[in-house]
Amino acid sequence: MKNMIERRAFLKGSALVLGCATVGEYTGLNAVASSRKDPPQVYFTPDLTGDGLLKLYAKIHQNISGKVAIKLHTGEPHGPNILPREMVKTLQQSIPNSCLVETNTLYKGKRRTTADHRETIKINGWDFCPVDIMDEDGAVTIPVKGGNHFKEISVGKHMLNYDSMVVLTHFKGHAMGGFGGSLKNLAIGCADGIIGKKAVHDAPDNDDISKWLTGDSFMENMVESAKGTIDHFGKKIVYLNVLRNMSVDCDCAGTSAATPKARNLGILASTDILAIDQASIDMVYKLPEAELHDLKERIESRHGLRQLTYMKELKMGESEYELVTI
Repeated sequence: MKNMIERRAFLKGSALVLGCATVGEYTGLNAVASSRKDPPQVYFTPDLTGDGLLKLYAKIHQNISGKVAIKLHTGEPHGPNILPREMVKTLQQSIPNSCLVETNTLYKGKRRTTADHRETIKINGWDFCPVDIMDEDGAVTIPVKGGNHFKEISVGKHMLNYDSMVVLTHFKGHAMGGFGGSLKNLAIGCADGIIGKKAVHDAPDNDDISKWLTGDSFMENMVESAKGTIDHFGKKIVYLNVLRNMSVDCDCAGTSAATPKARNLGILASTDILAIDQASIDMVYKLPEAELHDLKERIESRHGLRQLTYMKELKMGESEYELVTI
C-alpha cells in the first residue's frame, strides 16, 4: 500500500519545479526515462473560486463540443459541504450548450424520485440552469468493454443525448467507497437509480444498505460502471476534482455529514481519470496526521484504494502523472 500512496508527479525534460502553497512544496519528483511516453498532465490551482475552475478547464477542454453534460453530485437537502453554487454557475455559464446532469438515488432519501430530486435541486440552489435528471424517462444499457464483472451497465437514458461530458466532482470521503472522486461520480452518478445502481451495489434489498456489496468487489463494480460511460464518450470527457470541505462523508449524507478536519487544498483537472483521482489521493495523503487520520481511515477501511489499482488493470489511465501548478 505504501507504493500506492507515494507521490506520482514526474519531471519532464531536465527539470520541472511545481508547488502547492496549501500543503507545502512538492519536491523530490521522480524522473521519467526518455524512452517512456510523457505522463498525463494533472493541472492544479489553490484558487477555490469560479475563476480558478475556469483556468483549469481552459487547459483540458479542447475536445469538448456539441451538447455538454456537466456531471454534478447535487447532494441531499442543505448539505453543508456541497460545492459553492457560484463556482459551479461560473463554469456552467462559460460552456456553450451545457447543463447539469444527475440521476436518482437507490437509497431512501430526497433524491430517490424525480419529484423529490427536483425539489432538492431547488433547495440546494442548482436551478440557475436546466438540470437533466438523466433517468427521469428510464434507462438504457451501454457496453462495458473488457469488464470482468459487467458486459453492460444501465445508465440514465438521457445520457445518450449528449456529445461530451465534464465530470465536476467534489472530492471527499464516502461511506461505502472510501472516497468519492471522478470515478465514483461516474460509476454511481450516471447509473440509473432503479437498475444500474442496484447492479453496482449488488443490492438484494434496495432499502437495506447493510446487505449491499462492500470491499474490493464493490470498488471493481464501480470501476467497470464508470468505464462504460468513459468508453461511450471517448476523448470527449474531462475531469475536475475540487478538494474542498473534505468530510469523511459523501454529500449524500446531507446535514448529518461529519465536519471536515482536512484543510481545503484546491482544484485538480485532467483528461485522465486515473491520474486525477491518484493525484487527489496523493495530495490528501500529504496532509499532517491530525488532518489526514479520519479520511485515511475511511478510505482504507473500505478498501477505497482498489478503485485506483483496478482502473490501472483495466488500462483506464495512468497512475504516474505530471503535476502542473497554474
